[in-house]
Amino acid sequence: MLIVVDTNVLVSALLNPHGKPAAVLRLVLEEKVSIGVDARIMAEYHEVLHRPRFQFDASAIDSLLTFLEEIAMPVTALPVQLTIADQDDLPFAEVALSGKADFLITGNMNHFPVLIGKTSVVSPARFIDSFLSS
Repeated sequence: MLIVVDTNVLVSALLNPHGKPAAVLRLVLEEKVSIGVDARIMAEYHEVLHRPRFQFDASAIDSLLTFLEEIAMPVTALPVQLTIADQDDLPFAEVALSGKADFLITGNMNHFPVLIGKTSVVSPARFIDSFLSS
């Protein structure tokens, strides 16, 4: 199963290790699901997770990002004409569509259409519920 994970899910996972976003991250780290990325997504992960306001340990973040780069499925994303609420989120939609991801997981459901191609856009809670029931 291939998923694309919006940055806000990673932030939430690191802020609250007991929530549904953290459960998504654990599935990725345990390699029970594959995560699709491109250079733009990895750059955003790096930039956002290193923001001083989150006070995440820089070396722990660097280790996480290195691991993600090692296990992630690199996707060559093709540009798409898609109207979404926040154009900064377009790389996530493009990677999901180009990589034929099963799910795009986001905490900002209103930023995306419900479906992007055959990819379902879901919240972390909905994804975990779906994963556990399959």
